[in-house]
Amino acid sequence: MNRNMLILKVCDEANISKKDAEKALNAITKVITEAVASGDKIQLVGFGTFEARDRKERQGKNPRTGEVINIPAATVPAFKAGSAFKEAVNK
Repeated sequence: MNRNMLILKVCDEANISKKDAEKALNAITKVITEAVASGDKIQLVGFGTFEARDRKERQGKNPRTGEVINIPAATVPAFKAGSAFKEAVNK
C-alpha cells in the first residue's frame, strides 16, 4: 500500500474528505518525525513505539573487495510493534 492508497483508506474508515485525511497523515508523520529526531519516544498503546536508538561504531566488509571498513556510530529511528498489533498481524 502506498501513501495515496493509505489516504483513501483513512477517508473511508474515518468518513472524512481526502483533503482532511491527507492533512491528518502529514501532521502525524511530521509530529512523529520531529519528536523522534529530538530524542522523544512516542508510544501508542496497542500499536507500537517509535524511538531513536544509538548504533555503535562497527566494522564491516566491502563486498566487492573484501576490505574491512569502519561504519561510524549513528542514531537511527526504530519501531517496536505493540502486542495488539502483533496479534492482529499473526492471526
